[in-house]
Amino acid sequence: MRWDNLVENPPTSRTTGDIALFGTDAVTTRTFDTPEFRGITFHEIRARSIVNRVPGASRMPFEWTVNPYRGCSHACVYCFARKTHSYLDLDTGLGFDSQIVVKINAPELVRRHLGSRSWHGAHIAMGTNVDCYQRAEGRYRLMPGIITALRDRANPFSILTKGTLILRDLELIRQAASVTEVGVSVSVGFTDRELWRTVEPGTPSPERRLDVVRAMADSGIGCGVLMAPVIPFLGDDPEELRATVRAIAAAGATSVTPLVLHLRPGAREWFMAWLEQHHPRLVARYEQMYAGSAYAPKWYQRQVTRQVHELANEYGIGPASRGAARRIEEPRKPEPRRPGTPDPGPGATQLTLL
Repeated sequence: MRWDNLVENPPTSRTTGDIALFGTDAVTTRTFDTPEFRGITFHEIRARSIVNRVPGASRMPFEWTVNPYRGCSHACVYCFARKTHSYLDLDTGLGFDSQIVVKINAPELVRRHLGSRSWHGAHIAMGTNVDCYQRAEGRYRLMPGIITALRDRANPFSILTKGTLILRDLELIRQAASVTEVGVSVSVGFTDRELWRTVEPGTPSPERRLDVVRAMADSGIGCGVLMAPVIPFLGDDPEELRATVRAIAAAGATSVTPLVLHLRPGAREWFMAWLEQHHPRLVARYEQMYAGSAYAPKWYQRQVTRQVHELANEYGIGPASRGAARRIEEPRKPEPRRPGTPDPGPGATQLTLL
């Protein structure tokens, strides 16, 4: 187990075998005998850093990320982050779903980084590797401290999640959005319940995720939906696309942005094993579609994007640039009224898209 590149104070000597995983002073391993955590092992570490630069070759529209967890109990079979578990000599299949690394000092590291002279307030994206609102967050509560640090420094940020736990921090997000640009997006690739139960077994249902969108909208925080992934031959039927976009629009989403399934190493092997078990007739078609790349052919991506955008326009929402941030403008204090003038009533909170 390679912890040395993560821990706050790396050991001067390396121990091999299981002792390196469970015996080092830098790592505390825990299990909890509760239904929501049964079968999951947590490795608590004090990380050396938490604000990470995105590689220059990345397709992501942001430069900096914060990821308080590694591994994810959402257990999405297609998750591209599975490969990151191999960097720690952990399994990218079941190990990724059940061996969760928790950076317990994440909030203090964020606050320290934002206060450094070298930091100039760049946008920070969260939830872009593994979900920062997965089940572990219910116990470790790292996000409130992280959001508070960002709020206190008026540092712009965005959150992408499949987790309904984000609603716990709704008031903190509102406070942050009053002083800086804040983007919130929920990931809902499809609404088919049978597909959801097998391909995203550890996540809240699509309906519950859309409830998050509604709650955000009701609180004055615009929330977009990343329609991801659109799964070829399983979630790309025109009627399924229509049903999904219709549900997204009905939830009050500000935008919908489709993203076709991509299969990077680590995720590819796990997904193909799942496909062999659940949809063996599709294996050959996937091998052909993804033969030369981790991404579906461009013509297919353009086709899906066009269909989704047409449906979005039909239902009254449109596409948005990924990572778009929003800021809640607090109402201005009213001018003092002159005697005899009518009361203009309370000011409204306005949400502006920047």
